[in-house]
Amino acid sequence: MTNTFKSLHLIEPLLLALFEEGYTTPTPIQAQSIPIVLQGKDLLGCAQTGTGKTAAFTLPILQLLLENSAPQKRKKIRSLIVTPTRELAIQIAESFNAYGRHTPLNCTVIFGGVAQGPQVTALRNGVDVVIATPGRLLDLMNQGHISIREVEIFVLDEADRMLDMGFVHDVKKLLAVLPKKRQSLFFSATMPPEIVQLANTILVHPQKVTVTPVSSTVEIIEQSVYFVDKNNKNALLLDILKNTAIKTALVFTRTKHGADKVVNMLTKNNIKAEAIHGNKSQNARQRALSNFKEQTTRILVATDIAARGIDVDNLAYVVNFEIPNIPETYVHRIGRTGRAGANGTAISFCDAEEKAFLKDIEKLIAKPIPVVSDHPYPLMNHRPEKTPAPQGRKNIPRSNRFSRNKPRY
Repeated sequence: MTNTFKSLHLIEPLLLALFEEGYTTPTPIQAQSIPIVLQGKDLLGCAQTGTGKTAAFTLPILQLLLENSAPQKRKKIRSLIVTPTRELAIQIAESFNAYGRHTPLNCTVIFGGVAQGPQVTALRNGVDVVIATPGRLLDLMNQGHISIREVEIFVLDEADRMLDMGFVHDVKKLLAVLPKKRQSLFFSATMPPEIVQLANTILVHPQKVTVTPVSSTVEIIEQSVYFVDKNNKNALLLDILKNTAIKTALVFTRTKHGADKVVNMLTKNNIKAEAIHGNKSQNARQRALSNFKEQTTRILVATDIAARGIDVDNLAYVVNFEIPNIPETYVHRIGRTGRAGANGTAISFCDAEEKAFLKDIEKLIAKPIPVVSDHPYPLMNHRPEKTPAPQGRKNIPRSNRFSRNKPRY
């Protein structure tokens, strides 16, 4: 068993950066993936959030680019990482900069929602690695600002979320331009048939690595569910937040409007809270995330897509203000806590209309979630006023509607 990063045959500049970051022992996904990537092989990785996946590909990419470098008059883009959200792209870039601080390699982040000028300038100056969301990347390619025809290593990260967000056609456009001779790495938290089919179009004789399948949630996370009427969820959240041990908490809602409503309610009750979702500007989202990391904001309320790239050290509490209508989403949500072996607590509020969603989640994770019945706002209306079918079917991304684990209507 691999016990240290040094035993993975990483070069000294990377080992020094890892030491400075306080990392000494690789996670399972890192221990299995890094040797495969260093051998130049294609990789199909199935790993959920919190497993150390980003370092599993950033470290070997940095090493391969250094070892295979040749003098260039003008830098060409040698590695392209495509990811679904701006937050995740920024997080990956932070990892590249941290692990590559003792190398001459540089990277830039490409995403929409901000002026393209600084991104174009960075590309014009020359970069080794580009981390991008699909929309802005294709836009800059169409404008002639970026070429990916000489990419040596291509990474598609969070492939399942990429399909959920409707980016599959954009990904296919990129594949048509990328060089046929390249190394490709493909990561996804889940492997439904659509994802396997996409992987088969990208990878050539890939090595496969699977760590903590999505059906088995991180065991160290303490999970609980509170049955509560929908109109009492605000009061229950306030009651739970009376616990001073909860320094910060990430609260999930299904909609942007719902996130804003929860923030307004908390603010009126003198609890510092901010929302992060697609209607917020990039600067506002980054500011809210920074405030949350620095604990100047106690509660961050997020929708699922906006939260996919959130990586907060020592986040101890996640609250599902609304039960997600896609079972896998529950696993992604609670995976924001209990990261890197730390303790974590996941609390879920379930009203009568969400019982069907809860049942699907328990089927996916193959165990019941403990019920907290001793609280001041127990569920009184046990019969839903309407079935969850219309709302659930409306919100389920097209790629998930035919998944084996879809909610039962």
